[in-house]
Amino acid sequence: MQAMTQKSEHANPNKNRTPRHRAREFALQGLYQWLLNNEEVRAIELHIRQAHGFDKADAEHFDALLYGTVKQAPELRTGLAPLIDRDISALSPVEHAALLIGAYELRNHLEIPYKVVINEAVELTKSFGGIDGHKYVNGVLDKYAASARETEVNAGRKS
Repeated sequence: MQAMTQKSEHANPNKNRTPRHRAREFALQGLYQWLLNNEEVRAIELHIRQAHGFDKADAEHFDALLYGTVKQAPELRTGLAPLIDRDISALSPVEHAALLIGAYELRNHLEIPYKVVINEAVELTKSFGGIDGHKYVNGVLDKYAASARETEVNAGRKS
């Protein structure tokens, strides 16, 4: 099993370290494992729950993200496909996982403002991904939000 760690230049222990943010970090790591190794989701979940710091994460949100994103992955990928400039399989696993999490939250967690969802996905990509991956994730999710949350996005643009 491959380990995934935060890059030190982006790891700020006090920034965005809410229980929900931690849940997203652990969900990203779980999706990363799932994308690379096609492991059973339950095994990934059990492994991640033993990770250092998991006790500070919102476990309920982690479960929703991990299981919900895997379950809805085909539909989420279908919705993302027209918005990306390459085949989804050509994305880095971190970008792929961050896009799936962001798309899942945009579709299923309407209580979270769309700007927060996008920002969280961008922060995940900054912490775990390549140099400019966060810009790509931001652009794709901004377009995705325009259709998934059209009323909310339009209201935000008018104000």
